[in-house]
Amino acid sequence: MGSLLPDGRPHVVPLWFVWLEDAVFVSCRQGSRVWRNVMRDPRVVLQFDRGRAWTELAGGLVHGRAESLVPEQPEARRPLSAWFEKYRGALGGDGFTRYAEDVPRP
Repeated sequence: MGSLLPDGRPHVVPLWFVWLEDAVFVSCRQGSRVWRNVMRDPRVVLQFDRGRAWTELAGGLVHGRAESLVPEQPEARRPLSAWFEKYRGALGGDGFTRYAEDVPRP
């Protein structure tokens, strides 16, 4: 996801996401650089791709505006459930602990 730093430079980081019918939901930690960027300026760009070999590559960009959604909000239940379902394998066992230790500020 790309967001804007306070000085206007782009800030681009890979983030976990789920794409539901009505929106793309991207996860980041409250207080992280990404969070601070979108709280200050909600303009973002998302880049999606697939394939490994050059002949398989395909993708696209989505420009939009971020809206904050915290786990305590009732509207968060559906995207959070989808997120946990999608990333269950990575979060199982010590997967989430490793993620939290290896990625302190996405």
